[in-house]
Amino acid sequence: MRFEVKTGAATKLQTSCLILPVFSSGPLTATTRSVDAACHGLITDLVNGGDIRGKIGDTLIARSGVALTAKRIMLVGCGEKSKFNRKQYRKALQAAYSALARTRHTDATSALHLEAVKGADVARRASIAAEVWQNASYRYTETRSDANEADSDSEIESLGLLAGSGKAADVRKGLKRGAAIGAGMRLSRELGNLPANVCTPSHLAATARKIARGNDKLKVEVLGEAEMKKLGMGSLLSVTAGTVEPAKLIVMRYSGAAKKKAPIALVGKGVTFDSGGISLKPGAGMDEMKFDMCGAATVLGCMEAIARLKLPLNVVGCVPACENLPSGIATKPGDIVTSMAGKTIEVLNTDAEGRLILCDALTYVQKYKPRAIIDIATLTGACLVALGKHRSGLLANSDKLAKALQKAGDNADDPAWRLPLGDEYRQLLKSNFADLANIGGRDAGTITAACFLSEFVKDVDWAHLDIAGTAWLSGPKKGSTGRPIPLLLEYLTSVA
Repeated sequence: MRFEVKTGAATKLQTSCLILPVFSSGPLTATTRSVDAACHGLITDLVNGGDIRGKIGDTLIARSGVALTAKRIMLVGCGEKSKFNRKQYRKALQAAYSALARTRHTDATSALHLEAVKGADVARRASIAAEVWQNASYRYTETRSDANEADSDSEIESLGLLAGSGKAADVRKGLKRGAAIGAGMRLSRELGNLPANVCTPSHLAATARKIARGNDKLKVEVLGEAEMKKLGMGSLLSVTAGTVEPAKLIVMRYSGAAKKKAPIALVGKGVTFDSGGISLKPGAGMDEMKFDMCGAATVLGCMEAIARLKLPLNVVGCVPACENLPSGIATKPGDIVTSMAGKTIEVLNTDAEGRLILCDALTYVQKYKPRAIIDIATLTGACLVALGKHRSGLLANSDKLAKALQKAGDNADDPAWRLPLGDEYRQLLKSNFADLANIGGRDAGTITAACFLSEFVKDVDWAHLDIAGTAWLSGPKKGSTGRPIPLLLEYLTSVA
């Protein structure tokens, strides 16, 4: 998708389809009214005749006639003007794209963002437009024999946004940001949707190298199992013990600021398939465990967006990537392993493997002396039970970092909800045979998992995002969502 800024009168635009807002009550908006006048009252006639009522998500495409240089106009319902917020705006954009995708138009120009949206200035509205359109146009085709047919569903190649007087720079800035976020989300979604026999740890490593290709600000290092063993990553290696596919530790270093500036570290869980190991999961729904690397996909998508935006900050992206499968040499419940930090861990459940790979990665990234560490993981089913599919779980040892991330999620329409940490929960991780156990029992599973991770973070500000409920959808719409990339990019751009 190509995004462009269009200036001038809406009635003079050269475009295949001009997208205009219509609210459910009140007069036509200024832009829609000007087009209506040029079309001799066509839009007024359609509204008065009930062809479009302005309900949120309604669309109507009409011939513009010779009065306009645009070939078609699309009217998009935006609901009540007094209630037009970011959520409604996103729905209107999604409806516009869906309607346009059913046509053979190759381009369009939108004026939806010209209307006031609660909680969004012009740049934010342009950013949302690009992000939504990038996501709406995504189609998974990689392993489908009907890929060409799927691609033909939409022929849209470019979207223009009409800029009001003196607002071209703001619209351009917003488009750039939204396009980068959308590109990162598309990459994350594609990695998540690929089957586990394609998206292996080696594939994730190859993707990281591809992102960095030709970018002198982005360097990639991939550690193999021999190197991890030398570093003492016994916890991470215990998860991959039963597999044939080799584990990888992928490290991406983006240098957008002076060397003396401490980086922000992003650590993403990359279990490319999680069978549960010896603590085998039930067969029903196990196919969705290909999504257990969505934390890794988030980090890679963020690095893609950061590089596109050329953010003036330093970022370290770290992905511990492996499979978790049972075999005769797989780690068994009751085994004790030694982490890179030197702590011993009693593995009571091999299906609580994400924390076992993350703890070594968290220890490793502290060599870069980050000012903050954020890990992202599809870590616990308990988080899905607690928060559903709407909010990611957020736990942190820093109130300042937690508040910044929660604010970023709210601003990006990618919300998180903070859960507590505390010694009373850490007590549940006690072991008679090791420094700590990898599970804390049935109660407070999301919290005890985060408490486990907190044991491997020293005095650096750290936050944990549990995305088990938000990283993918099940059912007819099954697939990766690309969350929480909007949240993280909002936070990173605010820091930058």
